[in-house]
Order: sequence, then structure tokens, then C-alpha cells
Amino acid sequence: MVIELTALHWIYVLFIFLIIGFMVMKRDTTLISITGIFILAIVATGSLSGSVSSIFNSFIYAITELLPTILVISIIVAMSRTLTVTGINDAMISPFAKLIKTPALAYWTIGIVMMVISWFFWPSPAVALMGAVLLPVAVRVGLPALGVAVAMNLFGHGIALSGDFVIQAAPKLTADAAGIPVSSVVQASIPLVIVMGVVTTVTAFYLLKRDMKNGTLKGGGALEIEMDHNSDPSLLSADAKKFFAILIPVLFAADVAAMSILDLQGGDATALVGGTSIFILLLISLAAHKNKGLEKTTSYLIEGFQFGFKVFGAVIPIAAFFYLGDSGFTKIIGEFLPKTSQGIVNDLGVALASVVPLSAEVGAVTLTAVGAITGLDGSGFSGISLAGSVAAIFSTAIGAGAATLTALGQIAAIWVGGGTLVPWALIPAAAICGVDPFELARRNLLPVTIGLIVTTIVAMFLI
Repeated sequence: MVIELTALHWIYVLFIFLIIGFMVMKRDTTLISITGIFILAIVATGSLSGSVSSIFNSFIYAITELLPTILVISIIVAMSRTLTVTGINDAMISPFAKLIKTPALAYWTIGIVMMVISWFFWPSPAVALMGAVLLPVAVRVGLPALGVAVAMNLFGHGIALSGDFVIQAAPKLTADAAGIPVSSVVQASIPLVIVMGVVTTVTAFYLLKRDMKNGTLKGGGALEIEMDHNSDPSLLSADAKKFFAILIPVLFAADVAAMSILDLQGGDATALVGGTSIFILLLISLAAHKNKGLEKTTSYLIEGFQFGFKVFGAVIPIAAFFYLGDSGFTKIIGEFLPKTSQGIVNDLGVALASVVPLSAEVGAVTLTAVGAITGLDGSGFSGISLAGSVAAIFSTAIGAGAATLTALGQIAAIWVGGGTLVPWALIPAAAICGVDPFELARRNLLPVTIGLIVTTIVAMFLI
């Protein structure tokens, strides 16, 4: 397929590099993102008023797309606040505190449990479950909240989601596009997922330990500091605390069982966890505050929403810009791309694949690049069909390696866009842990980059 790259494509690329550069320099990217939206709109439409309106419309689009995540995080934080204020949190974490005694044990335990849960129910509900129970334990034994976020992020949105061995939504999309069986992609992805997972998580752990040792990264975190004040353990009796400490894990375990029995995944599973959290919030508020329970429920929810929108406030502008790389462009600005366009991001991926020479080594590098580029929209899934199509092209020319190339493109797309590098995609883990999503993205950048390089090299030998 011949893809026509227009000025809009090159402007988008320019602003991607600007945004990445500012992130690396630890500077705010809001102004750059808004400028990018405006310039793309005015080049496309030629209308000053329409371009100004596009900025506002892009914010609406981004908020609409992110709203389910904002909502569940706000509710989880509100519920966590009730646990801390009443002292239930201490009763809940005491059994885990006996098992998790060091930062290293906290990192690997949280990561592995997160990975297992995410295989069956995907990472978003797993983040909520893990954050409610194990985050306070990890923070108390000295693992920084940022370290907890890294563990949940890399093991859940990275390893579990990129392989997707149980639900198999990702390998089905890539396999269908490549014209090969799903089982072939799953089988080919196993060694690549293992290599990517081991290299990335070990590198991230080494960097965490190094920074903790030299004092640049300290234990604790924003969530612990924010939620430990104004607690009143006398609100509930010791027996009541024990009751809720048992009830809450039982309710979340019931959620896990319901997800399995009713085959709830993704958004449906997240909604179940969110609804359960509201239910827990109501029970605790009424039990702890008696007559004032109605008012305190509202107060807790307000605190949760304040926290949620405070975290997302910095992310909405950059998300609004990156959504223009996919279907958001048409919905926000209009039908101004070429008729053959599959969206700016996908066009760039196809164009890259069409100009590189065909060989096993170049094919592996190209599939990693195509996957990473298509992951920039923050979905991880929107571009993996393209990765499958490009893999089919290269494997036909090379004469082998269709499954390996397809799996490699899938892994690159999901690691970048599924929630380890793109700031708004990794917000669930960042927000639950009370850390800056941009700081989490920067923390993940080096381990994920090293992992992709090593995995790409391994793929060259497997083709």
C-alpha cells in the first residue's frame, strides 16, 4: 500500500520529538502539546477560529477517553482514604507485613502477583486490587511508591499484557493481520516475552536499588504522605477493624471469582472493582461516622475526585495531542487526511516499513520500530494489526519468521503504548501509587529501551 505523507504527518513527528525532548529534560510539555494541536488544526483547516476550537474539542475528547480511568482511580483513592482514617489499613496489611520484610521482596512479590492477576483479568483491575492491599505494605518496608508503580507497571502492563497468553486478545489481532494461527503467535512470543520481561524488570530493579542506596530515591511516597494525616483509629473498635480487614479482601476475592465465572475483562472488570470500592466506602463511612456517615461519604468522594483530576490535569493536554495520531484526528479536526490514510501514526509505520531493505535483521528492527511508533497513541492495541501486516510482508520476502516478527511487533507496541512509556497509558499505576506519571515514564524509559534492544537482537536469531 502506498501511503501519502503530508505536512500534517511531518508536523506530528516534529512535535513528538519536541515532547520527548522536553520530557527527557524534565520540563513540562503542556504548552508544546497545545501548540502542536493548534498548528495541526490550522494547517489542516486553514481556519483560525476552528483551530482555536480544536484545542478545546481535543481536551473534551481526551477527557472522554480517559474518564473511566479517572473515575475508578478517584473511587479507589476515596476508599483508601477511609481505610487509613479509620485504621483498617493497619489491620489489613499486618499479615502481609510478616511476609514482605524488605524492599526487594516487596518489588518482586508485587510484580509477580500483578503479572498473574493481569494474565487473567488484564492490568487495570489488577492495579486497583494491588494498590488497595499491598501498596501500604511495600511503602512501610522501604520500597518507594515509585518502585511499587514500576513493579505493577512492568509486570502488568508490560509482561502480562504484551504476551496476553490467557485472554489472547492481542495475539488474535496480530495473527489475523499476519494471516497465521493465533497459536503460532503465542508460541513465538513466549521466548521474546521472557527475554523482554527479565531484562526490563531486572534492569529497573537494579536502577531502583542504586538510586535508593545513593539517596536520590527515598522510601515512602506521595500517597502515604497525603493519606496519613488526620487519621482517627478510635472511630472503629478493634473487632470492627478486624471484621473489615477480613471483609475487604473477601469482597475483592469475590470480584476475581466473578471475573472468571462471568468472563469479565478490561472495562467490565474495572467497573466491578470500582463498584465494589464504592460499596466498601459506604459501609465504612456509615460504620465509622454513624450520624455523620452520609456527609463523610460525600467528603471522601470529593477528596478522591480532587486527587484524580489533580493527577490527570497535567496529562490531558499531552493525551489530547497524541490522540490526534489515531482516530481522534477525524473526530476533533475533521476529514483532512488523505483518503488512503489509516491515521497519522499508522501511516508513519507503513511508510517506515516501505523504505527499508528486506532482511531478517532489518525486519526485526523495523517491526520493533513500527510497533513502538504505533504504540504512541497510548492504546497499545490500535496499531498491533499494522504490526501483523508488516510482519507478513517481511516474512514473505525473507521466506521465514512470520510468527516471530508478528510477536515482536506486538510486544513493542504494547510495551510502549499499553502502559509503560506513554504517560497517560501508565496513569492507573501512577495514580494508585500517588506518583507523577511523567516521572514513572522516565523511570521506565531506560529499562524498556534496553529490553526492546535485547529482545530485538534475540528475535534476529529466532527468525
